[in-house]
Amino acid sequence: MMVFVLAVVIVALVLGILGILVHGLFYLLIIGVIVLVADLAFLAVRSTRRERPLR
Repeated sequence: MMVFVLAVVIVALVLGILGILVHGLFYLLIIGVIVLVADLAFLAVRSTRRERPLR
């Protein structure tokens, strides 16, 4: 699962860099930021839903 999260973060960074470097592709930066925020939200929800064992 962590490989998927890392891959999504890398894709978001690449989209952001392309959006900054290439003139007229600012929307790629916006998409990269949205993907990064969605991935971080997914990771936060997944980490808080862990069930704790009963003692």
